[in-house]
Amino acid sequence: MTTDGRSHSGMRVTEVEEFLKDPPAGFSVEVLRSGYRVHSDPDSSLVLIDDFDSCRGRIVFEQSLGRKVKMQNLWEYSSMRKSLVSKWIYLLMSACDERSSVAKRKEGNEARVLKQFVVGIDGNDPFVKWQMERGLDWTISSVAGESYSVDIDLTEPLESWAAKNSHVINDKTLKVQPVWRDASFTLIYHSDALFDFPYWFGFSKRQFNLRLK
Repeated sequence: MTTDGRSHSGMRVTEVEEFLKDPPAGFSVEVLRSGYRVHSDPDSSLVLIDDFDSCRGRIVFEQSLGRKVKMQNLWEYSSMRKSLVSKWIYLLMSACDERSSVAKRKEGNEARVLKQFVVGIDGNDPFVKWQMERGLDWTISSVAGESYSVDIDLTEPLESWAAKNSHVINDKTLKVQPVWRDASFTLIYHSDALFDFPYWFGFSKRQFNLRLK
């Protein structure tokens, strides 16, 4: 089943298995004995997906920077910022069973995963671009040159998409309201400040949400 829907302008949601069988333009999939290696075009796609295991084996996105991107200098920050507002951003996100999430957390385990999706966000979409630039500008101005980390959260558009596509997440006999895991990515900037106390003590953590029209 393809789930490459566009319930929101600027967002693509595709089940992992469908993505591997029929990758979108700019991607190719190499089948290995241990799983899959996914190649992408770095000129058009910014992939932020960590290696992960699935029922089909280990899946590796070869050109991925990972969900947590570290930057050491202004050039790296400028390059990342340019990519975020000009390319499709791809992330791996999991829809989990809300009913099991509370009990699992109490036991120290993760909630049961219903399905995993590759989610693409169009960074060049005018509304997404405006939010991204505004959020990054706010982050920089709020930390005054210090090291910082900022989480960019996509929970809201995913919940909206799930409300309109519940048949994709649930089977015919099971109807649950999913909770989303890994619905964000993180940028980490390390300044060359000698005594970076706010960052050391966790005072330089920021977060902003992305919404879609």
